[in-house]
Amino acid sequence: MAKLEGGSKDVDEAMERWHNRSLAHRLYDAFTVAGLRVEAVEPGHLLCSFMVPPRLTSSASNRMHGGAVASLVDLVGSAVIFAGGSPVTGVSLDINVSYLGAARANEEIEIEARVLGIGDKTGCVTVEVRRKDTGQVLAHGRHTKYLANVSSKL
Repeated sequence: MAKLEGGSKDVDEAMERWHNRSLAHRLYDAFTVAGLRVEAVEPGHLLCSFMVPPRLTSSASNRMHGGAVASLVDLVGSAVIFAGGSPVTGVSLDINVSYLGAARANEEIEIEARVLGIGDKTGCVTVEVRRKDTGQVLAHGRHTKYLANVSSKL
């Protein structure tokens, strides 16, 4: 994973751990976010860009599926938790997405996430999805996570 200028070593290492442990090993996530580019990482802030592939759009309307947008809110929201200094991304307690517009196939969008707060056991972030060329907000998400180190019983 390329190092970003101005990023701290801790943030770079956390992003690499997240990428290696989660994204690369989950077919669904890789299908959904293949092509996602990290543009900037700062403590508590993450900016990504994404060219909407036709596979994530409705064949009837050529608009991006709401589930794909929710997946971006989930994944980028989880990644910014690392950028905020948490050693784990935990599990989702609540994800809320307000859809205000829709991206079309082959349109470039930006996904910007900011940490609202990270406590001992929970963290909350906001994620905005917008058209890259105009800045028009397409979706606004809020993601709350339980951050205790939880092991799966599966």
